[in-house]
Parts: sequence; C-alpha cells; structure tokens
Amino acid sequence: MDALWIALAFLLGLLARHLELPALVGYLVAGFVLNALGQRGSELLDQIAHAGVLLLLFSVGLKLRLKSLIRPDVWGGGGLHLAVSGVALGLGLWGVSALSLGQALLLAATLGFSSTVLAAKVLEEKAELRAFHGRLAIGILIIQDLAALALMAVAGAAAPTPWALLVLGLPLSRPLVMKILDWSGHDELLVLYGLALALVVGGLGFEHLGLSSELGALLLGALLAGHPRAMELSRSLWSLKEVLLVGFFLQIGLLGWPSLATVGGAALLALLLPFKAALFFLILVRFRLRTRTAFLAALALASYSEFALIVVKFMVGNGQLSIDWLVLLALTVALSFVIAAPLNRFAHALYERLETRLAPFERPERHPDEQPVSLGSTQILILGMGHAGTAAYDFLKKRQHVPGQHKMLMVSGVDSDLVKVERHIHEGRRGGYADAEDPGFWHHLRLEGIKAVILAMPDPEAKRIATTQLRRRGFRGLIGAVSSYPEEEKALKAAGADMTFLAFNEVGVGLAEHVWEALEKRAGRQAESATA
Repeated sequence: MDALWIALAFLLGLLARHLELPALVGYLVAGFVLNALGQRGSELLDQIAHAGVLLLLFSVGLKLRLKSLIRPDVWGGGGLHLAVSGVALGLGLWGVSALSLGQALLLAATLGFSSTVLAAKVLEEKAELRAFHGRLAIGILIIQDLAALALMAVAGAAAPTPWALLVLGLPLSRPLVMKILDWSGHDELLVLYGLALALVVGGLGFEHLGLSSELGALLLGALLAGHPRAMELSRSLWSLKEVLLVGFFLQIGLLGWPSLATVGGAALLALLLPFKAALFFLILVRFRLRTRTAFLAALALASYSEFALIVVKFMVGNGQLSIDWLVLLALTVALSFVIAAPLNRFAHALYERLETRLAPFERPERHPDEQPVSLGSTQILILGMGHAGTAAYDFLKKRQHVPGQHKMLMVSGVDSDLVKVERHIHEGRRGGYADAEDPGFWHHLRLEGIKAVILAMPDPEAKRIATTQLRRRGFRGLIGAVSSYPEEEKALKAAGADMTFLAFNEVGVGLAEHVWEALEKRAGRQAESATA
C-alpha cells in the first residue's frame, strides 16, 4: 500500500511539473485517486503529514523577524480581513444552509484563514520569504494562528492549560537554544537538533500545554532567527521536510470522496477566492502599501487553510456537524490549493499585466519599508546579494579600475531581503533595498550611467523578468546572470542576457583556476630555489 502511495504521488507530481504546475497539485490529485481506489488514511500517514507541517513552519520561523508582527499593516490588515470576511461569509452560510448562526459564523471564520503551508511553500520556493511582501504574508498568517487558538476553544477543542503561561518565558531560553546550535556541528547532530526543536519541544511540548503544535514549531524556529547558522539548519532540514509534506497533501485527498452536491458546494466556495484576495488587496493598500506589495501578499493568502479541517473535525466529533461538511471542506481546501499554487507561480508576470489597472488604487504616501533605492553614480549593479552576489561584489571592489584608464568603477548591490541589506551596509558594502521583480523599481531606476548588470537572484523567474525589463527600457550594457540549469540558461539568453554562468560549472572552473595559479607559483619558487 505504501509503495502504491509513493509511486502514484511521484507519477502525478511529475505530470504536474511537466504541465508547469507545482508538484503539490499532483500530490493532491493522487490523494483523491487513492480514495477512489478504496484506500484510506492511516495513523502513520497522519504522523508523517503532521511532522512535515511542523518542519515547514519551523523553517519559516528560522527566517522570521518577530518585531515585524507589531506593524499595523500586519495585525491591522490580518484582523480587519478576518472580521469582514467572517461576518459576510457567516451570514451567507446561515442564509443558505441549515446551520445555526453561531455554527455558520464559526465555520466562516475558519474559511477566513489562509493556508500557512501553501503560502510558506510557494514563497520559499521563489526565495521570497524575506522579501517585503513575503514577510507581510507570513506576519498575517501568524496573526491568524493566534486567533485560531481562541477559535479552537470555541469549537470545543482543548483549551490552554494554566501551564501555557510558561510560553511567555520562551525568549529567556534563547541564549541556551542558540548555544546548543553552536555545539551541534554540521552533520547529523544538526539535523537531530532541528527535529527535536520542531517536533518535540515545539510540537509535543505545546500540545501538552493545550496550545497549537504548529504555532510552537514556528516560535521555536523564530528563537533561532538571526543566528549565523540558522540558514544552514534550514538547508539541512530541507529535503526531509519536502518529502514529509507529500503526506500532508495526500492526506487531504484521502479524507473522503465527494458527492455531486459536495463538489458543487466546494466549487462555489472556491469561486469566492478572488473576493478573498481582493479584500486583502483593498485592505493592504489602505495601509499605504504599494499595489504590487498588496497584490503579491494577497495572492499568497488567496487560499483556504488546512486549519479549517482541524476545526471541522472537532465539530464533527462533537456532533455539531455531519461528516459531509468535513468532505466538503477537504475538497474546498484542495481546490483552493489547485487554484492558488499556479497563480502564485506566475504572480509577478500577472502583476505586470494588471499593473495599469491596479495603479489607481495606490495611495500617494509611501510605506516606510518601501522607499525607493538611490543608486547614485553606480556603474555596475548587482541584483541579489546572496553568496554569489556578495562574492561578485567583493571581487569587483578589489578591481575597481577601468581597464586602460585611471577612473574607478562604482559597484552597488541591491536585495529584497532587508536583513541582508542591513548586514551588507554594516560590513561596508554599497547598496540598498529593492525588488528586481518590481516594475516600479525599473520605472524609477536611471540606467544612463550603468555599464553592466549582474543577476544573482535565486529565482529563475526573477532573473528573466529583470532581463526583460532592462532590455525593454533600452539598456544596452552587459547583462550577466548566474543560472542553475541549462534550460534556465536558454530562457535568460532568449530574454536578452549577454552571458550566463552555470553555478556548479563555475565553482569547478574557479577552483581549478586557484589550483593552477598555486601550482604556477610553487613551480616558480622551485625554479628560483634551483637557480639560487
């Protein structure tokens, strides 16, 4: 049975990827196919799925800045959306179903939540968890998780115990938690430490306190945010987390096979997703956010949450709802994933098409975190200041003289991650905050003095959009890009890049050059010694 699940998940995930859809769409379909074949979920699958979700949220916490939660656009935007959508949808459900007003409002509140799993996964895949819209979306999701604790108590789930107050002292343990990370080395102990924090302390520990294990995993990850080795820990858990998450998507499909009436109800709820996203967009632009930021965050939040299934399970167990509601919600959540995942995959391209229609919604005042970057007299611009971008910056900084001339070339680097920007400025590098996928950035960027642009962002779509924007605005200088795969290299050259470098090939070439130079120096010293 397990072999069938793995084989079907792989084949349908591969088919989805071939159709340029996220693989998780294939996993969801695999769950429904398995259900049609008479398969049912198991305790083992439940545990695998739960572990995958906890590891995902732990990884999100590793990249989180808790002070971002106190911003008005996060708690105000998230709270206002829950209130408006909950009341409007609750009254609608009460009018068209046999539910009492209280049940309808409770169910509507669960549908107001967005999927943390889906949003975190699509943002992580595009390396946008630390971009401004990514941090905004994750912050709103955390606000929703906090509201979920109260909702679970209302639904009849376990209420927090008096010992839950111990969580308030969690920040006091941060020095010890970070010190143990230093002691864990770089091998299997590092992975085990991450698993212990996410599954044992954050998962089981918070459950024993009557709190959400998902919230616990996220907060434990946040304790380590900012540690120099936090990203190393995240990378070490990446493959394990991705495999375990397949169980989560299979689990949704295995919850039950829907009747025609259930399919119709789920389809109607899925049709409300554009209104959910539109409400997020309208609320966020009122908080002085630019239309692009509001659009990308709203699209990341345009799904129904797996938390709805948890609440409905409690309500079914308490006899408040029939099992049909659980099947309906399972299909609704699955449909929202199928719709939202590909939309987020092409979110930036969608905004480019809709930019002129959305621009009138933007307020004249600018959010403090979205001030445009000033590049001054920059002549070489590096987009993306991760490992590759930083290495390129440092290399060019050492060789600033123009060949054959005495004047200097000015180098600047920009990134959409404010944490990276602050670190680079502190270390003496020149640059600022900007998102290369933002059309507004290109509208305000003066290209006259720039001679070359290096694209070192991790997301292939971001590099393609940046190349297209540069050529569209008449840039005739050099464009060089780092690529991970041959097909990405072809797409970048088709968009207008002059040169591309396959990352792993260049690492090998660079290493060989250093070895060759060292051999030449050694041979030279030996020759000098022999002559002497």
